[in-house]
Amino acid sequence: QVQLVESGGGFVQPGGSLRLSCAASGFTFSGHVMRWYRQAPGKQRELVAAISGTSGSTNYADSVKGRFTISRDDAKNTVDLQMNNLKPEDTAVYYCNAIRLSNFNYNYWGQGTQVTVSS
Repeated sequence: QVQLVESGGGFVQPGGSLRLSCAASGFTFSGHVMRWYRQAPGKQRELVAAISGTSGSTNYADSVKGRFTISRDDAKNTVDLQMNNLKPEDTAVYYCNAIRLSNFNYNYWGQGTQVTVSS
């Protein structure tokens, strides 16, 4: 029923850019806060960026501020993460996440997409 599918990951050199996309289905996209998380080997999953389903406000981890931009297209049911000036420490599996605005017990996850930043 509910599905979040990430795409756009890959291998990039330091300083390069990638654009991740998450396609959502099976729920009311506009009624959910959309988030990007990432998890590197041996580390906890961390919140990278979030965008509100109502106000459109955004929040970013300190480590990515000024480099990453989250956006959403409610007509297409997608949320993107534009990643610029990538650093090796950005290497991780990136996950799309949805939180239902009216009931935070609804929490959906995608399968993840690998981002590797290396020379």
